[in-house]
Amino acid sequence: MAKKGAAPLIGPRRHMQAPVEHAMHRKATCLRLLHYFRAEQWRVALLTLIVAVSVAAGVSAPVFMSWAIDAITAAAYEKVPDILLWMFGAFALYAVLLFFQGRLSARLSQSIIRRLRKDLFEKINGLPLVYLDRHPHGDLMSRMTNDADNIATVISTSLGTMFAGLLSIIGTTAVMLSFSVPLTALTWLTAVVTVLMTKYIAAKMGRYFRERQELLGRLNSMVEEEVMAVRTVKAYAREAKVTADFVQTADSLTKTGIRAESIGSSMGPVMNTISNFSFVIVSVFGAYFALRGWITVGVISAFTIYSKQFSRPINEMAQLYGQIETALAGAERIFSVLDEPGERRQGREVPDVVHGDIEFRHVSFSYVPEKRVIDDFSLRIGAGRKIALVGATGSGKTTIVNLLMRFYEIDEGRILLDGQDIRTYAPVSLRKLVGIVLQDTVLFSDTVRYNIAYAKPGATLDEVQRAAEFAHADAFIQHLPQQYDTVLQGAGAGLSAGQRQLLAIARACLASPRILILDEATSNVDTRTEASIQDAMARLMHDRTCLIIAHRLSTIRDADEIIVMDQGRIVEHGRHEELLQQNGRYRALYETQFAGQES
Repeated sequence: MAKKGAAPLIGPRRHMQAPVEHAMHRKATCLRLLHYFRAEQWRVALLTLIVAVSVAAGVSAPVFMSWAIDAITAAAYEKVPDILLWMFGAFALYAVLLFFQGRLSARLSQSIIRRLRKDLFEKINGLPLVYLDRHPHGDLMSRMTNDADNIATVISTSLGTMFAGLLSIIGTTAVMLSFSVPLTALTWLTAVVTVLMTKYIAAKMGRYFRERQELLGRLNSMVEEEVMAVRTVKAYAREAKVTADFVQTADSLTKTGIRAESIGSSMGPVMNTISNFSFVIVSVFGAYFALRGWITVGVISAFTIYSKQFSRPINEMAQLYGQIETALAGAERIFSVLDEPGERRQGREVPDVVHGDIEFRHVSFSYVPEKRVIDDFSLRIGAGRKIALVGATGSGKTTIVNLLMRFYEIDEGRILLDGQDIRTYAPVSLRKLVGIVLQDTVLFSDTVRYNIAYAKPGATLDEVQRAAEFAHADAFIQHLPQQYDTVLQGAGAGLSAGQRQLLAIARACLASPRILILDEATSNVDTRTEASIQDAMARLMHDRTCLIIAHRLSTIRDADEIIVMDQGRIVEHGRHEELLQQNGRYRALYETQFAGQES
């Protein structure tokens, strides 16, 4: 895991940017990241060659300039054109190679990140639901986007820059030593001062930049909450208070931003001052050495360039330190997800002919150890029967569905399908038998046709239309701009809750499953619409094993059996009229709803 300077950002604070993160296992993370470079060996080799040649061209250009100046000083003018031609050639080669270095680095980084994101996306799809429930979705998205982008940035910019900088320092030092050891020592001295000043300013700057990012995240959260809760704000006339809080945070952000930018903008002038100071030192001592006859005038000219050429990669590498550390921490976060055990997919295929007989036999389950949600639950659902589960919130109704779908694995007991333990079947094969309509309808930002056909890839338009007519969704679809080809923006944000639920019912109709699960499937449909689709729902459930989770008890009067649950156990069971006559938990729930109150 990555060591952070702040706690993970979850919920409304997710827009905040944390300080530079540090990987706890740098070496292991680097070695694992290098694994992704193996498929790009030819690009890495070509990039290494280009960087080496470009550094050689950049280092040699001042040498040619030194020779030209010395030739002019010695009145050997016939040599000058050839030397200048070599010098311009070196500069031109350097510029061209820099262009190709940037393009190749970009291709290398995007190729590596594409494979890394592909591995991560496949892993997330294969993770068990328990992992996704216990980890903030925003954090997983951040690993897919921000962490991957940080790695891509380091590969495309920092990798080539670091390698080129290292070669440039070595090459420049070698050439300077060949010219003058004393001047080289003086250049190194100013480079040390540059590094120390960079660290000092970066430390000061980091404090204010972190504070600015925290305030920016807080401001973004306030805006997000205001937009999402605008009706509540207006209903309670809190506009003035919300505005005052926003202005206060914005003022703090402005003050901190000014301090941060002021210190940040001082980095350039300070570095230039040190560079100019180095230039003065080289010029003064170079002139003195030239007067003593120890070096030539051309060497002085070359050293003035080398002093800048020498300090530039040091400054760049110092500034890239934070980016590299953050990228390594991001890679470690990505690898931590890749190392998670995936959902067990082994098992045999479900037989072609399935009757749909389901039995829960002494099933116990807990999300958190020692806190059971389902306790010694036993239930037999005969093939083709319609069973309803009712009970207060938290009684375990939805958990029963999760266990049947193998979104979670049971702790004790067995769940049987036609007498066979469902754990012997591959989860994907098992889930193909089940059609499910959830209370919270999930639609995709695609066409209406695609959303209905999601349950049966390759379905024809006629099949989609029949399913929509079956679910009474065709009527409103015909009034959409492009009917079945209408693209749902924002995952159906332009549709009413009832219309979205009708599309989900149509999707289940198209799947034609052997087992049907309805989790409060008509909760978002008005009473009139609900009545109009009762016959469609009855036809859909005909001759199928149905498990219905219901809060609106009026929708389950015709269920073959109603199971009343409380704290993971069955407390009552029977048909609607039988349960009313028992004057127990079910009758209390029914009378509460009949009185117009929430259960």
